[in-house]
Amino acid sequence: MKRLMFYCQHILGMGHLVRSIEIVRGLTKDFHICFINGGEIINELEIPPGVEVINLPAIKTDSEFQELQVVDNNFSLTEVQEIRKNQLLDIFNVFQPDILMIELFPFGRRRFSLELIPLLEKVKSTGSTKVVCSLRDIVVTKKHKQAKYEEKICNLMNQYFDLLLVHGDPKFVPLEETFSRVRDLKCQVNYTGYVVQKPPKNPLLTREEREILNSNQPMILASVGGGRFGHELLDCVVQTAPLLEKKLPHLIQIFTGPFMPEEKFHQLQAMAKDSKNIRICYYTPYFLSYMQKAELSINMSGYNTTLNVLTTGVRAMILPFTGNEDLEQTMRAEKLDKLGIVKMITPKDLKPNLFAEKIISNLKEQPKKISFDFAGVEQTANILSNLNGNHNDNHRVA
Repeated sequence: MKRLMFYCQHILGMGHLVRSIEIVRGLTKDFHICFINGGEIINELEIPPGVEVINLPAIKTDSEFQELQVVDNNFSLTEVQEIRKNQLLDIFNVFQPDILMIELFPFGRRRFSLELIPLLEKVKSTGSTKVVCSLRDIVVTKKHKQAKYEEKICNLMNQYFDLLLVHGDPKFVPLEETFSRVRDLKCQVNYTGYVVQKPPKNPLLTREEREILNSNQPMILASVGGGRFGHELLDCVVQTAPLLEKKLPHLIQIFTGPFMPEEKFHQLQAMAKDSKNIRICYYTPYFLSYMQKAELSINMSGYNTTLNVLTTGVRAMILPFTGNEDLEQTMRAEKLDKLGIVKMITPKDLKPNLFAEKIISNLKEQPKKISFDFAGVEQTANILSNLNGNHNDNHRVA
């Protein structure tokens, strides 16, 4: 069985990690996998059976200044960066992968070049490992430095990578729309279709979860991904709940995300203490089950949650994240809004009276259905299985 080393670094949200785990889930039949997680651990996230996970000393960032921070304050950022660099080289030497798959880099995460370039140089010196970039549909845009940004990407891709996998559908968003120099890439480029999550077959639900998901009471679902940003959206949902309580029989189920600060979580609970129609939780591994039940989903427009909306067909109001001048979520939301699939909302809409009207109006409408390519997991597995590489006996790192 071929060996695949998969590197994923999530720093602000959890979308990159969720998508990477879903890809890995589809590779377990054909590969022995060593999954490298560089961000905070989410204990509730289900890891596919047989996948060997190694958690590097975690690095994260905040939603305001985007500065890299260590999770373990016993070490400085410089110390952690050195530890991680050496650990990656050790893992590669022991595991000896046929394929090294790196999520996002070099299209993003270039602040992690200190650890990734030495790894890529090591791979290049051996000549026996194929290097693959795993990329979402929309590349981060740089308003003022786009030409310089794209030049660096081309240089790194052409120097180190054998294959670029774009996890999207070119009929909806071709890569050229956000990266103009696709033709300058010397490596193979393949669209895989969208990577989508599937509902768990045997969910281990609590009694309360079973009652909610099996009840006849309609539900409005609200979420903000990992929880480090989007707090203003949840604030508005909680403030709007009393206005809806007498007009709608719905339960408003809120998931704040595992990274929401504890202080903010308790603040939301305090704001909602007099509302009988709200339930607030940090996280659930069964988010898709809640979305399948929901009459309306109110959420950010990140890759994974948006794909959940599209595959379940739920009505949706989506708010793009615009921090750090990143237009990725705005582009996705605007396109889907124009197609009549979702309703895009902006910060100007986050006023309780106006928001209540929008919720009631949206519940009366039927979203349009659209057929994108959702076979991203299966097609990724097929492409990688046919990627030529040397094969040796299995090596386990831990």
